[in-house]
Amino acid sequence: MSKHIHSYLALGDSYTIGESVPLHDSFPYQVVQLLRKQGFSFHAPEIVAKTGWTSSELAEHLLHHNYEEQYDFVTLLIGVNNQYRRWSMDDYKNDFEFLLKKAIHLAQDKKHHVVVLSIPDWGVTPFAKGRDAAQIAKEIDAFNTINHDISQAAGVHYVEITKGSRHAKEDNSLLAADGLHYSGKEHAKWAEQVAFIFQKMIQAGK
Repeated sequence: MSKHIHSYLALGDSYTIGESVPLHDSFPYQVVQLLRKQGFSFHAPEIVAKTGWTSSELAEHLLHHNYEEQYDFVTLLIGVNNQYRRWSMDDYKNDFEFLLKKAIHLAQDKKHHVVVLSIPDWGVTPFAKGRDAAQIAKEIDAFNTINHDISQAAGVHYVEITKGSRHAKEDNSLLAADGLHYSGKEHAKWAEQVAFIFQKMIQAGK
């Protein structure tokens, strides 16, 4: 096994931090735990994310912080707060194109080492009670169409987690205690898909 210690940068918002769950239950940490169990050496993930961040706030942060270092892998999950604040989809499209270019650059310009995750649907959570869940779902799907199409055009990996997040409507164990974010159990499902891609890339020597 290679002695190289892999590095991983996770870009996003509350879903990347794992709001309301212990740090080690967030999907970036679970990705690293899974890969270490497979015998791969990984540093702890570096997380650049804040609860409440929109795509433009993440972009603003990346513009004003000089990330000299490049990483072996980068994930990007952003957009729920754009939908929540009813921000324009055109602005999201522009931001996402910038963010994805930045993510590819930070992954040493290796597009196959970048994974985009779709936006989960918070409309099924207890927090959304009294709101129009069908409208939220429709808007989340529209934002995901944008990030999916941009990801496909760029040739990066795309992991669809929205459908699974909707099971939280019937299964409380997928939710964190705050009734809005997701539990370590749901993060584990996301982590498995991301870790599988990272593992394939390492084994392929790409």
